[in-house]
Formats: sequence, structure tokens, C-alpha cells
Amino acid sequence: MIEVLTTDSQKLLHRLNTLLEQESRCQPKVCGLKLIESAHDNGLRMTARLRDFEVKDLLSLTQFFGFDTETFSLAVNLLDRFLSKMKVQAKHLGCVGLSCFYLAVKATEEERNVPLATDLIRISQYRFTVSDLMRMEKIVLEKVCWKVKATTAFQFLQLYYSLVHDTLPFERRNDLNFERLEAQLKACHCRIIFSKAKPSVLALSILALEIQALKYVELTEGVECIQKHSKISGRDLTFWQELVSKCLTEYSSNKCSKPNGQKLKWIVSGRTARQLKHSYYRITHLPTIPETIC
Repeated sequence: MIEVLTTDSQKLLHRLNTLLEQESRCQPKVCGLKLIESAHDNGLRMTARLRDFEVKDLLSLTQFFGFDTETFSLAVNLLDRFLSKMKVQAKHLGCVGLSCFYLAVKATEEERNVPLATDLIRISQYRFTVSDLMRMEKIVLEKVCWKVKATTAFQFLQLYYSLVHDTLPFERRNDLNFERLEAQLKACHCRIIFSKAKPSVLALSILALEIQALKYVELTEGVECIQKHSKISGRDLTFWQELVSKCLTEYSSNKCSKPNGQKLKWIVSGRTARQLKHSYYRITHLPTIPETIC
């Protein structure tokens, strides 16, 4: 697939090469994530369970405001980079998480869609002040060396999808649904284990699994070409595919708690109310997301 390149494919591959070159920068420290995974839940220390609950809250906020998946992916990246470097007490996790979310929103969303800090705190039902949030933002920025932008799995997922989608016959293109892939990535972000995977590997694992499920044999070669181009070993891809498959199976069952937007407060300023109305219009005019993962 990659050997015969159109102009669009060449642009995509150039973008892919740039992301692959930048991938190792601005990622969470794996050793720090392992410490969180091994921590016992005593109500004081940071644990994987608390981290995962916080990420689900960030996903609820993302859906509440109608923000892009890239905003959510970047917020998770910032949160995990911070948590993998710092010992955070459980009582401070909400402020840390919301600070990372707000930084991601300001970095990726249009300025007119950025909510007021007061509204963000109010909707999240936290009791800290705007000053507390701003102080925490500064601490987070210092610990991530003021590097807010990062290469995310969502960016790779977009590119990989674009590379394989156009090779499908026109009548079958709707079957490979990007919104479904987005939903699957969001589910994976809600598990700390996937923050230990390279963004490129996680993205390709999700795409390859979906192609297998759809029995698109004609795309297998395309996935193999992308895998080779991205220098992803077969062993790594198989390992993470198995974990992604297990995660999505559990997420589709009653074993996994899902984000709950109902607990968010609708007490907002006029400015944010107008933004929410605009976001609601955008959401309600999107195609229906498949029910399996959403």
C-alpha cells in the first residue's frame, strides 16, 4: 500500500515520520507509572484505581463540553507525565487532574470555546478556588518543563486510519468508522496500563483489532506496511493488541464503570452556557457512535 504513493499519502507519511521522530519526547515515565500500579489503596497514596477514576472524570468533562478527542488525549498525557514524576496525595488529585485538563483545553481548543475557570470548577463540583487551580497549573507546567504539546495516540490513530481508509472500495468505507475507533481509544485511556505503551503502538493495536473484527483481509497488508514503517515489532503489537482486546471486552460489559456526565453541575456563566449550546449542536448533529464501546 505504501509503495505506491499518491500526493495525499506522501503528505500523510511525512506527517507520520515527524510524529515518529517526536514520539519519545513528552511521554510519562514508565517507572513512575509502575510505582502507581504497585501502590496499595490506603486512601492517601496515589493508586491506579484513583488515577483511572480521575481520567473518567476528565472524559465526562470532555463529553460535557463537546471537546475534541485530542484535547482528552493531551489531558491524559499531561496527567500521567505529572503523576509519573511526582508523589501526589489522593486529596490533591482533583486539582491536578483539572489543571491538566484546562491546560489541554487552552492548548487545543479555539479560544472562544475555552470555559471560564470558575465554571470549570463549578461544573466539576470541586471546592478549591480559581487561585488554587492557577497555582496547580504552574506546578504542572514546571514539572512537564513547560512542554504542554505532546505526541498522542489520537494523532497516530488519525494518520493510520487515513492511510488505510482510502484503500477500501467506496461502498465499504463507512464500515471502518473512525468515531468507533475514537471511542475505543478513550476506553483505553481510562486504564493506566495503556499509558506505558508507545502512542504509535496503542493506535495501531486499536486499528488492527478493528480490521480483524471486520474481516478486512485486503487491509492486512496495509497494516503490516504501517507496522514496518513505524518500526513496531510483531511481539509488541501482539502484546498490546491482547490487552486492548481484553480492555474493550470488559468496557462493553457491566464489569467496568463508565464515565457519568450526569453528576456534572449545570450552573454556568452566560458565556459558558452559549459555548455549551454550540457544543450540544455539534454533538447532536454527529453520526451515531456505535454502542459497543461508547
